[in-house]
Amino acid sequence: MNRCLLRPLSLALICSLPFSASASITSATIIASSLSPQCLEYKVVGICYWLLCTAFGCKVKTSTKVRHYVLDAVVSAYSNTGANPWVEMSPLGTPTPLSQARNDATTNHVADNAALKFKEADVIGHPGGAVFSGFASASGYACQGATAPWMPYFLSTLDPIAWRYGIPEAVYPEALIPGRREVGSMVAADLWGNVYPRSGFLQQTNDYKTGAVIAQRAGDITTRTGQVHVYLPMQTSARDGYWPAGELIEGDATTGKWQELTPTLSQSCAVFPHSTPQVQAEDGGYAWALWRPYACCQRRGQTFLGSTDF
Repeated sequence: MNRCLLRPLSLALICSLPFSASASITSATIIASSLSPQCLEYKVVGICYWLLCTAFGCKVKTSTKVRHYVLDAVVSAYSNTGANPWVEMSPLGTPTPLSQARNDATTNHVADNAALKFKEADVIGHPGGAVFSGFASASGYACQGATAPWMPYFLSTLDPIAWRYGIPEAVYPEALIPGRREVGSMVAADLWGNVYPRSGFLQQTNDYKTGAVIAQRAGDITTRTGQVHVYLPMQTSARDGYWPAGELIEGDATTGKWQELTPTLSQSCAVFPHSTPQVQAEDGGYAWALWRPYACCQRRGQTFLGSTDF
C-alpha cells in the first residue's frame, strides 16, 4: 500500500514530490530505530495525588509518576541544498531564490578539511509515534511528546537571512564572548563549535562535528519560543499530571539527547561532544533523532492535588 495514502491531507504535497536519489535513510528505518531502551530511559520517579468525587463522596486516589525520553524530531544537517539524507523529506529542502546550492568553502569532496563549513538543517517531527508509543507503554504509563509526526518545524532554506548571514545573532554576546554557549570546550581540548550565531556556517575541519553542531543549533532554535528565525517551536504546555520537556541545552542530557541515524545507525543516545566513533559522511549528510525528557502520571480524579518525587 502506498504510504502517502495514509498521511494527512496536509502532507499530500510532500508525498507527490520526487524523492532524492542521493538520500541515505528511509522512514521505515527511522521508525524501526525508535525501539531503543537506552534512549527511552523509563523510570518511576514519584506519586501523583488526585481528588475523585462521586455522588457518594470524595476520596484521594494515587497514580504512578513516570519520566522517560520521547522521540520528538529528526534533525538533519547536510551540505547540499535539497539533499536531506531522509529520503521522503528531502524535497522540503529544495533551493529557493534566496537559498541556492551548496556553500562549503571547498569545491572538492565534502569531507575534505576545509576550515569553513556550511550545512542546511531540517527539523521534522519523528515519524515513529505509533511504534514508539507501543514500545514505551510496554514499560507502563507513557507520556506524550510535543510534536506531530512528519511536521516540519524548521527548514533552513526558508530562513535564509538568519541561516546564511547570521543576522542578527552574529552580534549577540553568546557569539562574541569565548566560552559561552559552546559544544565542548577549549579547556577539555575538545571544542566542536559555538552554538551562536545559529546559522549554517561553522569554522570546523571535521565534517561530522560540523553536522553535530549544526543539528544542535537547529534543536536549540526549535525548543525555544520567540527566536529570530522562521520556525515552529517544539513546545507544549504543562498541565495537571504532565510536565513537558524544556529548552535544549548543549552537553546536558537532562534536556535532550541524540541518537545517530546516519551515516551510522545507533541504538544508543549521547550528547555532543562524545567520544564514540565519528564517521564522516561521503555526501556530507547527517541525521539524528532528538529524544527529550517528559514526566507524567495517569489521571485518577477530577482535581490534581500535587505530586511527590522519590
